[in-house]
Amino acid sequence: MTTTDTTTDLAAASLADVVRGLDRPTLRSPLLDELRTSYGPIFAEIGDGALQRELDDVLPDLEVRRLKETGFGALRVPVEYGGRGASIPDLTQLWIDLAAADSNLPQALRGHAALVEDRLWQHARGRDQRVWFDRFVNGEIAGNAWSEVGATSIDTQSTLLAGQPDGSYRLTGSKFYTTGTVYAEWADVYARREVPGAETDFAIALVDTREPEVTVTDDWDGFGQRGTGSGTTTFDGALVPTVNVSPFGDRFVYQTALYQLNLLAVLAGIGKAALRDFVVQVQGRERNYSHANAARVRDDPQVLARLGEAASAVYVAEAATIRTATALQEVADLPPGAEAEIAAANEVAELESSAAQVAVTDLVLTATTNLFDTLGASGTSRERGLDRHWRNARTVASHNPRILKARVVGGHLVNGTPPPYAWAIGRTAR
Repeated sequence: MTTTDTTTDLAAASLADVVRGLDRPTLRSPLLDELRTSYGPIFAEIGDGALQRELDDVLPDLEVRRLKETGFGALRVPVEYGGRGASIPDLTQLWIDLAAADSNLPQALRGHAALVEDRLWQHARGRDQRVWFDRFVNGEIAGNAWSEVGATSIDTQSTLLAGQPDGSYRLTGSKFYTTGTVYAEWADVYARREVPGAETDFAIALVDTREPEVTVTDDWDGFGQRGTGSGTTTFDGALVPTVNVSPFGDRFVYQTALYQLNLLAVLAGIGKAALRDFVVQVQGRERNYSHANAARVRDDPQVLARLGEAASAVYVAEAATIRTATALQEVADLPPGAEAEIAAANEVAELESSAAQVAVTDLVLTATTNLFDTLGASGTSRERGLDRHWRNARTVASHNPRILKARVVGGHLVNGTPPPYAWAIGRTAR
């Protein structure tokens, strides 16, 4: 891509080339170094087509397939079961790297990451998950199907998991914001469970999206994160074997924090991508204003200060995200039965993810807005796609309102109020 104001091709500029010293890894380990080396070229290829996919409104189907084929969905699976045994911080760093290439992709894998984490949690508690580990190693992934829109009350679910005489279930209903399910072999579904003779409760159903009773539609109409596949999934009496159903209360305890951690990583990656693109544009910009501070834009101290502010914001956003990941790892590492220690560590993880959300959101939204000060009106050209960074960041930040998280952190500090570990959204009484 060439424009009248720049001679530098964005696709040819790597983040390391542009950011230089500030791109030192926040986290280092032999495994992570190896993984970043092997996935670096793949992420670069994914990044080469990201802008054009955005302009053409095309889903990254081939890119997701490439990640499946290279084992990205099995990074957390233990080595003895065919995975790489990566830690949560390892995975988080790779999410950031991937988001800097295409921010849609790590978010599209958000539901899958949660299911993998849950299978690890169940396996550690004596519930053999080797079947699922094999599926992940073979490239199968899951999407989430939890949220409903419309008239569903906040305290229930319209999607119904109905018990059958043979002990299996039939799932009927419709879910929206089913991020990643359009790419996935499995849907991780939250539903109301009804079994004759038993009390109604809520359960998790793992549903094969390849079954004819499952329909996935890419009807997400948000102005950002267009490639996450966050549309509608409909279940028309889909069969769910008993082995693929579990009580919601058995879910891994740090789920809420993990979902937020993924979005933090996406935001940090968006910030890195925006910084890279704007630096390249400034380096190649030949036009300037008569009242500028220097003949060349790249020498203007106010322009350089704006870029320095953005770089500093991205630096802190990435560090805060990795710190949050270490808090989740501490929960995951605690042994079964250490319930008091798990509860205490989980509270810390939830509070850290909330505090990081408030800070990282502000940092990245401000950076992706203020970076436009370094260019002229030509910076808003659709062909350049620089607006996608702000649109994507704003969309990610809207999933879980930061104003509510700020209040959660403040309430804990002042009154010791525990954070909400599994919150819901739905219709409320007026």
